[in-house]
Amino acid sequence: IVSQRIGSVDLSCCSLENLPSNLFYSQDLTHLNLKQNFLKQNLGPGTNGGLNDLQRFMKLKSLNLSNNHMGEFPLAICDIPTLSEVNLSCNALRFIPSAVSNMDNLQIFLLDGNCLGSLPLELGNLLQLSYLSLSFNEFRSIPVVLESLKAVEKLCMSGNYVETLCLQSLSRMPHIKQVDLRLNRITKLDVANVDFLQHITHLDLRDNKLTVLDATVFENIEVIHCERNYLTSLQVSGYFLKNLYAATNELIYIDAYPVPNHLTVMDLSRNRLDSLPEWVCEGKKLETLDISHNQICELPAKLFCNNNLRKLLAGHNQLQRLPERFERTQAEVLDIQHNHLIELPSNLFLKADCLRCLNASANKLEILPPSCVSEESNSVLQELYLTNNYLTDKCVPLLTGHTCLKVLHLAYNRLQSFPASKMAKLEELEEIDLSGNKLKTIPTTITNCKRMHTVIAHSNCIEVFPEVMQLSEIKCVDLSCNELTEITLPENLPLKLQELDLTGNPRLVLDHKTLELLNNMRCFKIDQSSTSFTVGEASGTPAVWSHGYVEASGVKNRLCVAALSVNNFCDNREALYGVFDGDRNVEVPYLLQCTMSDVLAEELQKSKSDEEYMTNTFLVMQRKLGTAGQKLGGSAVLCHIKHDPMDPTGCFTLTAANVGKCQAVLCRDGKPLPLSKLYTVRSNEELERVKQYKAIVTEDSKVNGVTDSTRILGYTFLHPYVVPRPHVQSVTLTPQDEFFILGSKGLWDSISHLEAVESVRNVPDAQAAAKKLCTLAQSYGCNDSISAVVVQLNVNEDCFCCCDMNGVSPSSPGIFPPSVNVVIKDRPADTLGMPSSSSGVASEISSEISTSEMSSEVGSTASDEPPPVTMNDGGPLIHSEQRCMLHPVCLTSSFQRQLSSATFSSTFSDNALDSEDEEPIEGVFSNGSRVEVEVDIHCSQVKEKMSMHLTSDACDEGIVISANEDENSEKMQLLKIHSENDWLDNDNSKFEYSTTGTIGRRRGNGSVAPSEKSHNLIEVAADVPMKKSGGYFAAPAQPDPDDQFIIPPELEEEVKEIMKQHQEQQQRQYQLDQLPDCYDTPL
Repeated sequence: IVSQRIGSVDLSCCSLENLPSNLFYSQDLTHLNLKQNFLKQNLGPGTNGGLNDLQRFMKLKSLNLSNNHMGEFPLAICDIPTLSEVNLSCNALRFIPSAVSNMDNLQIFLLDGNCLGSLPLELGNLLQLSYLSLSFNEFRSIPVVLESLKAVEKLCMSGNYVETLCLQSLSRMPHIKQVDLRLNRITKLDVANVDFLQHITHLDLRDNKLTVLDATVFENIEVIHCERNYLTSLQVSGYFLKNLYAATNELIYIDAYPVPNHLTVMDLSRNRLDSLPEWVCEGKKLETLDISHNQICELPAKLFCNNNLRKLLAGHNQLQRLPERFERTQAEVLDIQHNHLIELPSNLFLKADCLRCLNASANKLEILPPSCVSEESNSVLQELYLTNNYLTDKCVPLLTGHTCLKVLHLAYNRLQSFPASKMAKLEELEEIDLSGNKLKTIPTTITNCKRMHTVIAHSNCIEVFPEVMQLSEIKCVDLSCNELTEITLPENLPLKLQELDLTGNPRLVLDHKTLELLNNMRCFKIDQSSTSFTVGEASGTPAVWSHGYVEASGVKNRLCVAALSVNNFCDNREALYGVFDGDRNVEVPYLLQCTMSDVLAEELQKSKSDEEYMTNTFLVMQRKLGTAGQKLGGSAVLCHIKHDPMDPTGCFTLTAANVGKCQAVLCRDGKPLPLSKLYTVRSNEELERVKQYKAIVTEDSKVNGVTDSTRILGYTFLHPYVVPRPHVQSVTLTPQDEFFILGSKGLWDSISHLEAVESVRNVPDAQAAAKKLCTLAQSYGCNDSISAVVVQLNVNEDCFCCCDMNGVSPSSPGIFPPSVNVVIKDRPADTLGMPSSSSGVASEISSEISTSEMSSEVGSTASDEPPPVTMNDGGPLIHSEQRCMLHPVCLTSSFQRQLSSATFSSTFSDNALDSEDEEPIEGVFSNGSRVEVEVDIHCSQVKEKMSMHLTSDACDEGIVISANEDENSEKMQLLKIHSENDWLDNDNSKFEYSTTGTIGRRRGNGSVAPSEKSHNLIEVAADVPMKKSGGYFAAPAQPDPDDQFIIPPELEEEVKEIMKQHQEQQQRQYQLDQLPDCYDTPL
């Protein structure tokens, strides 16, 4: 591949073992890129194309041979005198030959990621060498040859094995100005026989093992990095200090002498400071100060007198109050969240007339200061975050003076009303969050906010649907968990409306016209019908688990997270939950959501130990990511609840596994119990492993500049630095276990485990709990995509098997017994196959849109009439057994009625109907392309002999509705529908409502991906279908006693023929059944 630059050739990542012959046609090459190949030193006698032939390019200036695993230095390049730049990184080199001194014009020499422990003295003859990189090698001290390289200004030795920094050796290198010794093992600085080092201006000692640092010897230091050490004391010289970074230590004392008048940025976050040093307030040029996550109780008033201070981050401290009387300050960003503030200074907004963003969330505020003295206000405040305080209605009038306000978060306060006259004055408002209050209405004057695009008001008492549909810019509306009864919509929805969440409104009733209008929305969420049958429901006792989840996109409006929720995994006595985070990509989370439950179900049958089947699930999933997993990756956390049928007295076990930064935490007796572990380069164990493989860790703590996680799914090109092996942990659930939380990186970066548990412990509804976590994270400053799953537990002493199994372990029937067939049939090849249903819940993933769009849950597939009591031929009547809640009495061939849910898309239908009827058949929806019905069935164990007999009888009846007879197209569901006499009465059955939800600035998921061995959904990730416009939604379930289905027009003739054949078969069977069992004959 010849680039636009003449004489430049790029053959990187081509799996070359030798140089192609046509490369030598041009002897005038100046730039040659051969990185990430398998080039060898010499191919043998009489053969060409080895690295020895590189000397034929006598005009070569730049040569890149990194990541070729050569093992030996290519001596041929020493005979190319024109070389000025050479990159030999990651080649397992153990020595550098003295012949390297022949490259007189060499200016840049990169030797990172090798096994070098020394350098030849001849290297000092390269007088033009200005940049020498020795990072991630095996040096234990600074090479002496650097004293001769007068043109080198930066010492690059990060990731080596230096334990003591000898300042005397640095004193002999006056040409060195910048020192990079990150990720070494430095425990101390040897200052013997050294007074001052005036030539060092930049010092980087991040990620070492220092406990005390006296850097006053660096008299002219300008920038110092010492993050992530174990420092308790820090002293620096302040003559020329500009930037000081000392976050994530244990500092209790810090001093700078003299006062650093040139200091502009200082980061002291995540330490143990109980007060701010006095010299900080005396700095005249300080612009950014981060003192968050300390133990500071008071901020000096002098700090706000600094006319250059623009950004003050003082959250997560113990501030009781701010200075009472503010002097005029130029601060633009003030973050004081997570303190103990009861009030703000009365003149805060009057003096801080440049303030644009204020975050005072998670305090104890009861009132706000006025924005102005008179009616005219000079406030330029644009973002105001006041979530999780004690604010009442009295604070609302005080907001009207902030006429430039664009973002307002007042969630989880004590508001009971928001006067319409006050809302009318906030005309510039674009985003408002009023969740978690006691509001009954949203003022109609919200229509004055012409730029409003996000309205979030879940978890209130709202009864009347607000006038938000009159806003032309509206994109997201979340009114879940309220008391809505009806909604009023205009004839045409706003063009930019993408998301509407109405879940958690039990009294809400939507007519067909409204559903039809909302059908074309990208994301519409409404309460689903019961789609789960968990342990305990058969006997009428409470369910053992219930869940709620939420997903929210980041500031770039990209949903890079996904959630997985299967309440009835495998045999209805298990559950599976997961959260997946792709960081900046949407492909990997989507693939993990669709496929991972299938993989786990298969591995569960092969492995016995918890760690084994969970580990194998992640390893197999790594392969199934295919080409998408080569350059993309994602974090994942899975939680699997199971009960061992071989142990009748056993309890439920929760097994959690994670890679990346997705985590799970269990609330046990009100306290958080972490179930996950983070594997990053900041872990000593993982750092040593990565260094052993000679990976490069960049300054932002990312492996090869890609990811800071060393265990994560995908990123196969980073193997073996980055691996998919998960951390696995199993716990036995007890009555003290209340709930557990799964969250993505964005959630846990904003909320600690303790705060998360305390925030939702008293929230009775799992869906509302998940929404609260998401809202809190967003108000605390999270700009990433967020996904959270909350699973509430109700484990008691009865949650283990106590019935008599007669020494026979119960089998594990699938979701469908033999009498109900669900056949996976082919679909047209332009769509993605549907996931299977054998894991306990039928799939709701649409093949025409992404999993972040909604599903519809309507219809019924069962009759209410119980089957007649039958007897075996010559056998006794089946007697009822005393069973526990894990094994309720139920015939293997019978069915317990559950409301079903049909997934549909309206992409090809204007009115969501495929018949000519003006009104839809109750409980049935279709889109003209398919009918998909989800059925939940719970079966128990009976004697094997009875089970086999009843199964053979029951399988003779049924109507098969087929969508396509083509065996070579993709998957399509078929249903085998039984006559009314085959259904079991459901009087003793109770339903559990599985909740789902979405929240602002994101697309809801609304789908689960259960498993089936025979159906591998994703094999090559690159074949994932493109996400299309349109949508499908979840509508209230409506039982249909006649079990009618609307057949797509193109299948009518085929279905009529099938039904006709079935009726004839039934008639013949009926005639045979009428024949007597015996005859009177002469014989």
